[in-house]
Amino acid sequence: MNMKSKSQAELNKTELPRDCTFTPNDWHVLSNYWYPVAVASEIADKPVAVKLLDVKLVCYRSHGKVVIARDLCFHRGAPLSKGWVENDEIVCPYHGFRYNCEGACIAVPAHPSSKISPKLKLIMYPAIERYGLIWTSLASTNEQIPEFAGWDDPDFINILPPSFDIAGSAGRQMEGFLDVSHFAYVHTETFGDRNNTEVPQYKVKREGDQLLADYWSTVSNYGKGQENPAPEGSMWLRAFRVFAPFAASLTVHFPDEAKLMILNCASPVSARFTRLFCPISRNFDKQAPVEDTVNFNLQVFQEDREMVEAQTPEDLPLDLAAEAHIPADRTSIAYRQLLTELGLGRNYTS
Repeated sequence: MNMKSKSQAELNKTELPRDCTFTPNDWHVLSNYWYPVAVASEIADKPVAVKLLDVKLVCYRSHGKVVIARDLCFHRGAPLSKGWVENDEIVCPYHGFRYNCEGACIAVPAHPSSKISPKLKLIMYPAIERYGLIWTSLASTNEQIPEFAGWDDPDFINILPPSFDIAGSAGRQMEGFLDVSHFAYVHTETFGDRNNTEVPQYKVKREGDQLLADYWSTVSNYGKGQENPAPEGSMWLRAFRVFAPFAASLTVHFPDEAKLMILNCASPVSARFTRLFCPISRNFDKQAPVEDTVNFNLQVFQEDREMVEAQTPEDLPLDLAAEAHIPADRTSIAYRQLLTELGLGRNYTS
């Protein structure tokens, strides 16, 4: 389809947002992927404003389903997130225009008997509810949501910490999640040990557009102060799976077939602001207070945030000559190469 044959709504969806913080190339590449934008339980009977790739969106429920649209009434540019939902229709707070769940304007209160132009329609985006999160894409209708087997397994319990904001890039956050040599220095208050710094050799393999890394070490995943039933010197397996551009899962294998699964989803609000969503599933300690798990993980997130927000350059360099590397960086090196294959800029990206 050429540009002349596209509808105005389609053109609006492909235009760069005002004050875009990404390069045009990177924005168009990233807009074709899916990201979580909200915790599902927080989307109820009131519109909620969110932002993805510098695009302002509004989320709400209509007929029980989540609707995502550009946060803009085209009459006079008012944000619909400041309006309300009534009879499953979102109402603009400025002049009362009403829009149905398909984005069509169905009422103009100033002219109740006049015919409404079919062109008066919101820019709509797909919405999928999964893992307790609301997912969308700005340019793709083909679902691309990471696998997270534990969430739907009846033998696992599910925990969803609140979203966590980071004044840093999604790429830097992702690389920190994949990094196995920072435990002893960044996470000393939670699970790291300054006396256990060595990173054993490990391999990274490619499966289609995903990366897999099985990392064995003696670093325990029990938190400081928690009872650790594993014998001293036990080897722990951390299995990473990367879903480009900004999601990765980690499965930590505990004794007696116990597993902790974490899905790290770094949603790029802008080039240098990230909203982290992190569903967690485990098949042990099912009676333990959920609050303890949430608080422990928020502390881990905070430890990582302080480093991500302080890194220079702020964006993730994809040119491998731009920063030094060590053997422990195998996963992050492969991750940067994968982002380059997506077509993102080699110097810096999100």
